[in-house]
Amino acid sequence: MSKENLKLTSAEIGTLWGEYVNGTAVDIINKYMLSIIEDEKIKTLFEEAIHIFSKQKKQISMFIENEGFPVPIGFTESDLNKGAKRLFSDIFCLHYLHIMTLHGLLGHTGSLSSSVRKDLRDFYDGCDDSGKKMYHQTIELLLEKGHFQRDPYFYPENNPEFISGQQFIDGYFGDHRPLTATEIISLSLNMKKKIMEKSLSIGFSQVTQSKEVRKFLKSAEKASDKQIQSFGKILHKDNLPVPMSWESEVTTSQESPFSDKLMLYHIGFLLQTAQAFHGTGLATAMRTDLVMNYEQSILKSLTVTKEWFNIMTKNRWLEQPPLAPDRKKIAKDK
Repeated sequence: MSKENLKLTSAEIGTLWGEYVNGTAVDIINKYMLSIIEDEKIKTLFEEAIHIFSKQKKQISMFIENEGFPVPIGFTESDLNKGAKRLFSDIFCLHYLHIMTLHGLLGHTGSLSSSVRKDLRDFYDGCDDSGKKMYHQTIELLLEKGHFQRDPYFYPENNPEFISGQQFIDGYFGDHRPLTATEIISLSLNMKKKIMEKSLSIGFSQVTQSKEVRKFLKSAEKASDKQIQSFGKILHKDNLPVPMSWESEVTTSQESPFSDKLMLYHIGFLLQTAQAFHGTGLATAMRTDLVMNYEQSILKSLTVTKEWFNIMTKNRWLEQPPLAPDRKKIAKDK
């Protein structure tokens, strides 16, 4: 069989399906943000992001349709309340685009690593190139506006050092050693993502129409805040700066720009990706207090995600990904 005639594998269909659903969710929020942004430089980046995804969406649909699978519904203009009042500041919108671009870059890399067919690999290469360009642009604009939060600085040692004993992993008893550079990477990144998650939960809880969804968003907000405080305490003990919050960048508007389905889905997406980032942090943690914090954060995220899943399925808001054939059912139906 020629390379051009290779059927897409389950992994390739699964990544395309996920790229489509997640991409349409972020695209609707980008379109709302574009409608409220006043800063011309920020607006230009959002226009570019929307244009890029429009082309990607068509290509993803083509891949899925050519394999005979239905294109997911995802999220559409029906999930957007055009003309809604401002819910976020321009700077918050720029931070959002930066964080979502980072998620997209990591997602494209994962999708590429699951792809075999050349046309699909070429597609993800293009997505990666566009994502890297947007990543650079968002950082440059955040730096220009004085809003990019840099990680803590280190002062160099004179010589390389080796771990000399068990006390290196102690985080609870005695004088624990300072955080390593590799540990700070995960702590800082996890905190920034949780700060975004908390800020979105606050904004969404103000405007949601459903009491059930509002209750969940409040619960998600509290869980995010607890993790932010826990990670921040560890940095503070080492006299390291803690990333600042973006809650003041959320307005007091009570007019919803989005459907409850979109807002709930988006928070669930952030909860699920947070578990992966917590897992990475856990893998690099060598201090017992850090290990315990990551384990507790993962368990709490799993609990909140289960509650999210129950609400999404109860309201029939969660699309089902393509399933493997049910051989037993097929045999019975014969």
